[in-house]
Amino acid sequence: MSSMPGAAAKPPGGAEAIPAHKLWTALGVVVAALLTWFLTKQHIPQEMALTAALGVFGIGLWASGALPEYWTTLAFFLFAVLLHVAPPAVIFSGFHSTTFWLVLGGLVIGAAIRFTGLGQRIALLMARALGMRYRNIVLGIALVGLLLGFLMPSSMGRAVLLVPITMALADRMGYAEGRPGRIGMLLAACFGSHVPTFSILPSNIPNTILAGSAETLYGYTTTYGQYLLLHFPILGLLKSAVMVVLILWLFPDRDAEVTKDDDSAALGPMTAPQWRLSVILGLSLILWITDALHHVSPAWVSLGAALVCLLPSLGLTSKRVFNEEIGFASLFFLAGVMGLGAIVAGSGLGPLLVHGFERVAHFSQDTPFWNVGMLATVSSAIGVVTTLAGVPTIMTPMAEELARATGLPLASVLMSQVLGFSNILVPYQSPPLLLSTQLGRVPMAAATKLCLWLFAISTLVLLPLDLLWWRLLGWL
Repeated sequence: MSSMPGAAAKPPGGAEAIPAHKLWTALGVVVAALLTWFLTKQHIPQEMALTAALGVFGIGLWASGALPEYWTTLAFFLFAVLLHVAPPAVIFSGFHSTTFWLVLGGLVIGAAIRFTGLGQRIALLMARALGMRYRNIVLGIALVGLLLGFLMPSSMGRAVLLVPITMALADRMGYAEGRPGRIGMLLAACFGSHVPTFSILPSNIPNTILAGSAETLYGYTTTYGQYLLLHFPILGLLKSAVMVVLILWLFPDRDAEVTKDDDSAALGPMTAPQWRLSVILGLSLILWITDALHHVSPAWVSLGAALVCLLPSLGLTSKRVFNEEIGFASLFFLAGVMGLGAIVAGSGLGPLLVHGFERVAHFSQDTPFWNVGMLATVSSAIGVVTTLAGVPTIMTPMAEELARATGLPLASVLMSQVLGFSNILVPYQSPPLLLSTQLGRVPMAAATKLCLWLFAISTLVLLPLDLLWWRLLGWL
């Protein structure tokens, strides 16, 4: 009977208790949510007030980690349905978004990379190229992530390829779960394949939403080169350098103790499953890179590759991969975050927040630096509430009005959004960042710590430098 499911489960008395400080934090978040509803219901429609309270509840618990993410997500879904803040199709929209299926496909592909040993093989090759110094490894991983931004239009796809390889490399270097070196390497992969690529036009969803909406609403078209020149020097290269320095400072570790002889002995001929998976990944990469030609979403490419990997006859995944290796908790978490963004966008709360910020921003046509800085701040604040993809969805239709209020050119107002949605305060704002951290089993506290430090430096140092760069280019 001991082999039956659940036989080894802990009795209720032996269940792991939630620390008292986390319970108090959770209680504080609930009280803050109730206060938000009570203080706002007299000034805005009831639906918006409930949405604001639900946002405080979800964001507070997700960001603090006071309770498991899956519990917060399920509670969010339940309260959203019971309070009728939006139709069920909107509340559960995360489940039928392409992002959800891209993540699911990515988790299967990641499991196949681990199961076949292909990740270990690529990790050995990377170790030979980068050496065994921890500093060089972190820098190399971040650089690979940035370079992939020029090749692959999807942060999700980049994470699916880079994170499992980085995990294998960390294993090879002897960095076990929870060790600072492993966390630092994985953060370099997660952040490096996503955060700097906001400066490359087709490489992230908010970028493409901004470009498409600007052309549709205003007939404004930004070219690849113009966008790259405006954003890449500061938000791409310099931000990558800052990120690497922060990782090495926040998560220091000693160099690995692996010899070249060990590497040579471990690198044998490729197995048949590794060859099959290499072909699947190669074809997927080609389809991801050429999505502008065939118009097939990266999500369906990822899902198709996952289906092939799951075929039992190919031997690319274990028979129990779907039951034991796929992190469904992370999928629910992702769906909840996207559902909150959809609810906020649909409720009209986003534009209301923008108008509120506009009243306190003190825009003046004589202070262009201040105006762009405040527009970036507004975009960052909207991203906290709606997730990053919600920023261009809400801000772009208001760009003409904001241009009149600030006296800035429409193009400058539109591009100021990039300064905002590229500055991530906490990981839950970005589904690709959530995917990569979940895929790499990176502690949320570690990812949040790096986010907060990078946010602070971006706001205090990189934003002023960006404004000077804009002035040099004639955008201010």
